[in-house]
Amino acid sequence: MRMGFLFRWVVNALGLLFVSWLFDGIQVNGVGWAFVAALFLGVFNALVRPVLILLTLPITIVTMGLFILVINAFMLWLTGTLLAGFQVHGFWTALGGALVLSIISLAANSLVGDRGNIEVIDMRRGSRGQWEHRD
Repeated sequence: MRMGFLFRWVVNALGLLFVSWLFDGIQVNGVGWAFVAALFLGVFNALVRPVLILLTLPITIVTMGLFILVINAFMLWLTGTLLAGFQVHGFWTALGGALVLSIISLAANSLVGDRGNIEVIDMRRGSRGQWEHRD
């Protein structure tokens, strides 16, 4: 199992805990349920979300991609519907939670490389005082 997968899983579970603290309509019944919900959300995003994006492509194009947020909200709501320890109440709450989770996931995914490993960029000042990438 790659470290990138574990890193994203932990970040998304912590993101769900943060979102449940931020929004009254999202409830997580403990840290364990946050990890279960993050796992389910990841599976739904991998299997169901691409089909929904394909089916709603015309409206996504018309809204210049903003409809993806509605799909993300649906994925969050679906996860809350199927799990006893994670609840999402209301469309606007799901939309706000999905927006915050999308930002958190974007930040986490930017730290994971194509091979699934956590990447660290090491920058040093060169002899001329300019920043250089060090391999």
